[in-house]
Amino acid sequence: MSDPTPVLEAVSVSKRYRRSGTWALRDVDLAILAGTITALVGPNGAGKSTLLRSFLGFEQPTAGVVRVMGIDPQVDRKEAIRRVGYVSQSTGLYRGLSVSDHLDLAGSLRPGFDRELASGRLDELGIPLGQRAGELSGGQQAHVALSIALGTRAPVLLLDEPLASLDPLARHDFLNVLVSEVRGRGATALLSSHIVSDVETACDAIAVLGSGRVMLHRPIAATLAEHRVARAGSEAASDVIASFGRQGGERVTLVRSTDPSLQAPSLEELVMGYLSASRPGSEAGLGRAA
Repeated sequence: MSDPTPVLEAVSVSKRYRRSGTWALRDVDLAILAGTITALVGPNGAGKSTLLRSFLGFEQPTAGVVRVMGIDPQVDRKEAIRRVGYVSQSTGLYRGLSVSDHLDLAGSLRPGFDRELASGRLDELGIPLGQRAGELSGGQQAHVALSIALGTRAPVLLLDEPLASLDPLARHDFLNVLVSEVRGRGATALLSSHIVSDVETACDAIAVLGSGRVMLHRPIAATLAEHRVARAGSEAASDVIASFGRQGGERVTLVRSTDPSLQAPSLEELVMGYLSASRPGSEAGLGRAA
């Protein structure tokens, strides 16, 4: 049997920034199991980066606790970070250093860094080790950052919007490398993104974060099977998640249902429904969100 202990866990986590008074996270509960790839999706400002940075100890929750493989990064940041490979939004590369220099730097900071693995991934992608980071394309920089994270052989991968600035082919290649590595060695990944269409085939589960709250966290296949899209006004009130506008102006409602006479939602429509439910003043059935 698989271990039910979460690899990543957030328990009643809230985060309020003192200077602005803004709540980035509100009572977030999340449990990510071993060997899975979970997409953390939501609009800019939803709290995705704050949550990921909390797992690294870079953000201290105002309330609640996060754990990485049972370790609270606020208690033992070194041990928590040792278990994590991290890719930030900006890749974190130094423009004046070569790719090889970055691998050397990673090796000096992370004992056990697998330079051969990292350089092999880059060679497969045709990225020269001697080239400076500032001379690489956005997609190449993202692959360097990912290869370094994979080279740590950390059991947990946290990826903060790595697809945001990539073209479709670069996003496809990035996800292929990620899935191959995670599946190959049983790692666990939490991938933050607002590009819903890219994560459907790569991820096992989806967590929708809206207005600092987890609106949904379920396996993708199961949650798509449990929802339908109905014409606005025709739905059963008890099953309503929220209404939203499709492209073209048609207004529809996401409902919790397995009625075969109703249309199955796309993953993007599922996310739109739950994000619509997260808006202040929404009268959606939030208590039924899984």
